[in-house]
Amino acid sequence: MAVRKWISRIINGLLVVAFLTVAWFAISSKVSGGTPKMMGYEVMTVLSGSMEPAIHTGSVIAIKPVDDPKHYKVGDVITFKAPDDKQKLITHRIKEVKPKGDLVEYITKGDANKTADLEPVPAGNIVGQYANFTVPYVGYMLSFAKSKAGLIWLMIVPGALLVVWQLGSLFLAVARLEKEKTAAKATSGQEPTRNV
Repeated sequence: MAVRKWISRIINGLLVVAFLTVAWFAISSKVSGGTPKMMGYEVMTVLSGSMEPAIHTGSVIAIKPVDDPKHYKVGDVITFKAPDDKQKLITHRIKEVKPKGDLVEYITKGDANKTADLEPVPAGNIVGQYANFTVPYVGYMLSFAKSKAGLIWLMIVPGALLVVWQLGSLFLAVARLEKEKTAAKATSGQEPTRNV
């Protein structure tokens, strides 16, 4: 009986955590315009393998928003807007710092790439610095969660399962109480009343 109770609590807890996590990421993405934030860090999904093996495709990474884009150094991993598409974000390692008067440009390269990126990154394009925090493969789920099918499967289905699970638990609890009540009447010598 105790094992069943613990299994029930674990399943219940997992359903609640799954539902709340996906709900938080979905709502946070909509509010922030696409990049959820957690404790001052931006949470992003890695869509390519250019930084493997340090950062795997499908991972979720934490990015510390830029403080001063001119103070990064060689070896720092930064996230920046692509020069040709400001909507596209790239996370690569700085290979060279090129001061240009009051301005700074960075030569970057993905760890898995053979050559450096073609265009230098202006300091103004930097979004933030990789915070050495990554969760492998969770990005696939978060990308899926942003789609309509993902919202159904990762929010509505766990929510419905949670309701069904709770109703089942309630039904079992009521059945157990009825059984105990019947057993108590039988041991006291009274015949349980039956509806005809």
